[in-house]
Amino acid sequence: FLKGTQTQLKFLPVQQTDFVFSVFAEEWGFMGGLILMIMFLILILWCLKIALTSRDLLGVLVSFGIAALIFWEVFINVGMVLGMLPVVGIPLPFLSYGGSSMVVMMTAMGLLLNVSMRRFVLHP
Repeated sequence: FLKGTQTQLKFLPVQQTDFVFSVFAEEWGFMGGLILMIMFLILILWCLKIALTSRDLLGVLVSFGIAALIFWEVFINVGMVLGMLPVVGIPLPFLSYGGSSMVVMMTAMGLLLNVSMRRFVLHP
């Protein structure tokens, strides 16, 4: 547990950025990787729920856009780590070390919370 050979012996070239999912899956095993994918699925479904219950078109577009952004980043990063897609340097949302990616994801979550909050505002 938490003593993976590939990560401890530095066989992965960029552990903290592009290949963070492989480090996570090696250290936590299949169940850890599965739980992480389920957490991303729950986040995407929450974005879609907010989009479907939004009161205006802008909220719908923002929510669907954020859901698509998270889906494609997870899909490309995990496919890249599994060797099914070429290595392109897409970070895994909320886990990869990347300043601009983290700022974009946190800003997207703030926008999503704003859209979610404004569902219940009553206009005179």
